Amino acid sequence: MHNPSVTQTAVDAQRRHDLDWLRVIAFGLLIFYHVGMFYVTWRWHIKSPHASHLPEGPMALLNPWRLALLFFISGVAMRFAIDKAQRWPFARARLRRLGLPIIAGMLVIVPPQTYLELRYGGYIEPGVWAFYADYLNLDQIYPIITPTWNHLWYVVYVLVYTLLLVPVARPLTAWSEGRGGRAVAWLAGGRCGWRLMLLPALPFVAYRLFLRPEFPTTHALVDDWANHAQCLTFVLFGYVVAKNGAFWHAVARALPAILIVAFAGAVAWMALRGLADAATSPLAQGVRMLYAWVAILALLGLAQRYLNRPGPLLRYLNEAIFPYYILHQTIIVLIGYGLMQLHWPAWAEASTVLAVTIGSCVLLHEFCIRRIGWLRPWFGLKPAAATSIGRGQLPGRASAR
Repeated sequence: MHNPSVTQTAVDAQRRHDLDWLRVIAFGLLIFYHVGMFYVTWRWHIKSPHASHLPEGPMALLNPWRLALLFFISGVAMRFAIDKAQRWPFARARLRRLGLPIIAGMLVIVPPQTYLELRYGGYIEPGVWAFYADYLNLDQIYPIITPTWNHLWYVVYVLVYTLLLVPVARPLTAWSEGRGGRAVAWLAGGRCGWRLMLLPALPFVAYRLFLRPEFPTTHALVDDWANHAQCLTFVLFGYVVAKNGAFWHAVARALPAILIVAFAGAVAWMALRGLADAATSPLAQGVRMLYAWVAILALLGLAQRYLNRPGPLLRYLNEAIFPYYILHQTIIVLIGYGLMQLHWPAWAEASTVLAVTIGSCVLLHEFCIRRIGWLRPWFGLKPAAATSIGRGQLPGRASAR
């Protein structure tokens, strides 16, 4: 059996540029995904008059793993950060670092989305200030719970998971380096990495089959048990394997087989999804979660091989991507709602929504958020004078070392 401690030092010493890049890519895909949500027939805040089934195929390929990958990376980040800092100062710093963007999001960034969603649904009359007073009123009068964190639920969940893990960090780390590490090393063995591809996916299949029907996803924190089970398990697995050399070497070694299985899983998932009677079957749900896990392994392997290198673009995006994430969905809803009234052709409307969303994120970050000292903490950024390792670090980014 491979001993994870053999390669522990190498993992500790290496800056994980591959995970930095994956985090940036995952958040970038999230922006494109939410632009797509304006154009598919699935339920969303507002809908383009050009909404159709056409973009749903590519989006269905992203859906099983896009957020799971971010939660996995969040777990890795927690392990690196907790190992470098005392637990309770780390928890206080995380509370400030993530709590301020949640407050700013709920009070400033998200309300325009909610206003336009209610206007689109015909629930309210025009009047932003009257709406805002009611938005802050705890007596619920809308079909949407307000105040709301909307797309910032990921940040809320990462913060909650961090605060839950901090008290048990020492025994969890000790277990990860002892019996848990040996269990991961056993998973990382086997011919062609089949144990690593199959066995960790089983809990997620069980959640999908047995918890999801009883607890549909709400993103409301208090009643989202199936989603918590999945997201927290990804966080915990990321924490446990963060410094396990056997795991990372197995991912690299088995990458060809992992890519083949990921491709086969994608094909099988899309085929089952396209069959009305089979789309919600236990087989389809099992295939979905197996595909999600192996796709994450494939991305980890590809990033190790091709993206584990620094550069000025990565340094910039490491800081910029979190403000982009906070801003992007409000911009999509604002520009989408405005363009709906103009009845442009689909190609012109979609290209404008995408260009304005990305352009606005870039300009607002570059000329406002990163340059105005008092704004930086409200968007999850360190003070401008911060020079510590991990500058621009965000929830879900592995520590630099």
